[in-house]
Amino acid sequence: MAIAFILGVIFLLVAVGGVVLAVLPRLRKWRIPGCIVAAAGALLFAFIPFSFHTVQAGQVAVVKHLGEARAVRTAGTYFDFWMTESYVYYDATVQDLSIVTQAYSQDAQTMDVAMTVQYQIDMSNLLNIANTYGSLDILNSRIESVAMDAMKTVMAENTAEQIIQGRAAVSMSVTESIMARIDSSYYVSVKTAVLTDIGFTDAYEAAVEAQMIAEREKEAAITKAEQELEVAKREAEAMLEKAQGEASAQKALAEAEAYAASVKIVELARTLGYEVTQTALEDGSFSYTIDWGGGSGQQIILDYLQYLEYLSKWNGELPDVVGDGTGIMITIPAPAEEN
Repeated sequence: MAIAFILGVIFLLVAVGGVVLAVLPRLRKWRIPGCIVAAAGALLFAFIPFSFHTVQAGQVAVVKHLGEARAVRTAGTYFDFWMTESYVYYDATVQDLSIVTQAYSQDAQTMDVAMTVQYQIDMSNLLNIANTYGSLDILNSRIESVAMDAMKTVMAENTAEQIIQGRAAVSMSVTESIMARIDSSYYVSVKTAVLTDIGFTDAYEAAVEAQMIAEREKEAAITKAEQELEVAKREAEAMLEKAQGEASAQKALAEAEAYAASVKIVELARTLGYEVTQTALEDGSFSYTIDWGGGSGQQIILDYLQYLEYLSKWNGELPDVVGDGTGIMITIPAPAEEN
């Protein structure tokens, strides 16, 4: 606007000079030319400087001819007669709308929601914006209203718990809903629409926190119970394995003792002259058949084995002998208990 200022000063000085020429008595012959110069300077001052219009960087302007939008001006300086042409300026940069409002969830929980909507006007439709909305403030108000309605609709489709647990998904749904509603009919391009904060009432947040604590305690209790059950299971398996081992050992000992007894019987039968028949089995072992000849040899051998077992357990004490002249009573000590 420097050129308009300079021209204005020049035309004003011309007008003042003309007035001076017209009113000074000693310059009467210059009165008429002075009046003409003064009138010309005044007219130039009134029409020329005010017809210069400057559009700054980051701005666009709509030129209205007697109120009708006719042209668009980008950054630069233009000359349009100010009495018939007027300029309406619009911010061409990205607009940042910060919106704070209340909304309700599906389960009627109240929440304070803050969100940001960023958009930029469509330069190719600037005349339509001017004719439809008039000013950028009115357009901002309309977009804010549409964005709030879209956000409230999404919130009303979700419970408070769903909003808290799935905030990212809800925010994405809000973004998609706003972008779908603010379409080309608004002559803008939506850059972003995001939720920046969701706040429920103190009572509800306290209830949610208590529920979360209870859930964590429940999970901890279940985990502890599972760990204790696993320990008990391992202990039971160890005990079972030990018992099976002891049972196997006892079985092996019993089989060894039975085998040893069988060997003793066969050897004693042979020593006493009984006929012993040996038969080879498929697994490489042998079976023995003793011909007792119908006598009492078998019982004698069994009694002898019992005697050997008694001797193996005898503690070395001699039997007690008591006599009263008519008879003798012998008390045989019990065999020693195995440790």
